[in-house]
Amino acid sequence: MCGIVGLVGTGAVNQRLYDALTVLQHRGQDAAGIVTSGEAGLCVRKGSGLVRDVFQQQHMLGLKGNVGIGHVRYPTAGCDGASEAQPFYVNSPYGICLAHNGNLTNAAELAEVLAGEDRRHLNTSSDSEVLLNVFASELQRIGTPRVTSADVFTALEAVYRRCRGGYAVIAMIIGHGIVGFRDPNGIRPLVLGQRDTPRGPEWMLASESVALDSLSFHLVRDIAPGEAVLIDKAGRLHSHQCVTGARHTPCIFEYVYFARPDSKIDNISVYRARMRMGDRLAEKILRERPNHDIDVVIPIPDTSRTSALQLAQRIGLKYREGFIKNRYIGRTFIMPGQEQRQRSVRRKLNAIDLEFRGKNVLLVDDSIVRGTTSAQIIELAREAGARKVYFASAAPPVRYPNVYGIDMPAARELVASGRRVDEVAHLIGADWLVYQDLEDLIAACRHEDSRVEEFDTSCFSGEYVTGDVTQQYLERLQMERSDEARMLGREGRGPLKLIHA
Repeated sequence: MCGIVGLVGTGAVNQRLYDALTVLQHRGQDAAGIVTSGEAGLCVRKGSGLVRDVFQQQHMLGLKGNVGIGHVRYPTAGCDGASEAQPFYVNSPYGICLAHNGNLTNAAELAEVLAGEDRRHLNTSSDSEVLLNVFASELQRIGTPRVTSADVFTALEAVYRRCRGGYAVIAMIIGHGIVGFRDPNGIRPLVLGQRDTPRGPEWMLASESVALDSLSFHLVRDIAPGEAVLIDKAGRLHSHQCVTGARHTPCIFEYVYFARPDSKIDNISVYRARMRMGDRLAEKILRERPNHDIDVVIPIPDTSRTSALQLAQRIGLKYREGFIKNRYIGRTFIMPGQEQRQRSVRRKLNAIDLEFRGKNVLLVDDSIVRGTTSAQIIELAREAGARKVYFASAAPPVRYPNVYGIDMPAARELVASGRRVDEVAHLIGADWLVYQDLEDLIAACRHEDSRVEEFDTSCFSGEYVTGDVTQQYLERLQMERSDEARMLGREGRGPLKLIHA
């Protein structure tokens, strides 16, 4: 998962791109990059680490121009260095920079065609560079001296025909403006914002609406599935529906975990969705365990707080903050290597024994992926003196890999894959475990004003909405994403190919 942002302003955009990326930092802490364009030409700064570490004052002063795009990346297999930090750039045609959130499911095939037929060279193992070169190749075929909005949309119609998977993209065509487009199923999010200034309108594209809020842009709308927009350097907005008739199926895991609670995605409030998750989970606990002996509900910070508080209120239990989080540790389920994840949990959370000693506690988390984090947290609760430790997940069991841009591991590393709920409870050390039902999760995320009837629930259901995910593809993905493959790549014994953003 990554965060992307683009701005066409009436003044310098460097500081605002920086501010937007800090707001989107939760979507990626591994690398960051900003590219701007103006009279000084193309200005670039990219590097590994958090936004605040990548961009120092001298870098910001060098990012001149009224148009720019930015990207934050989280760690994925094979993407360990600054060389694969985005945005990526190609100089022909026109000069194009691109920032991408998602995953192309046919990236390997596209890479072969780009090298063999399009005669384009790829410098990295990222499918984002593949997507950039497909777009550049299609613009090159049109071959007009000065690109028009019609040229861009014609090229993007071809991109949609060639590229499969889940993706949200912001690209900058040097001297012309920025382009934003979203996959035909709307799996990955992309929103459009606008702000009026004395010198004319300014436009912004971003992964989440919270980035617009932080810069005083008002949310105009979500980019529609299969839609492309072009904002030229004069501040004019052009839009075109490149693909029609596809199912609109946004990723439900955005609402469970990735998006900030103060964001709206596809006109659905993430905060309200998580409140409804808590309501539904409480109702299931009351149905299945009406005679429970829970003393206190404790969230696992931070994402589960909203659901946990609502659950506690619905059941009529005390809600307490029992864990203090070290905010300088990254997200653990995407860290390579089981041992590193286990060490990270201990550095990340500390229990307040006063809230655990002698009590039956219900711990609430947004989801359980590998189970490593859950097991460590349950152990922390017992060490703090909990008499019994129950565990509730606001999401259903994660049993299948996510192939649309969330780096969930190989199926064999998912703790719920092929196991019953009681077996998972035993493995993570819980006295009992309750998962959200998938139908309840869908109902919690659906909203009458959103026009979203269904979601991508592939990591829970195994149903991949693009219809092109085969068992062979999943097996190849497992080879690339397993802990063994990650460690092999880090030790230099073999390359890991075509890693998503």
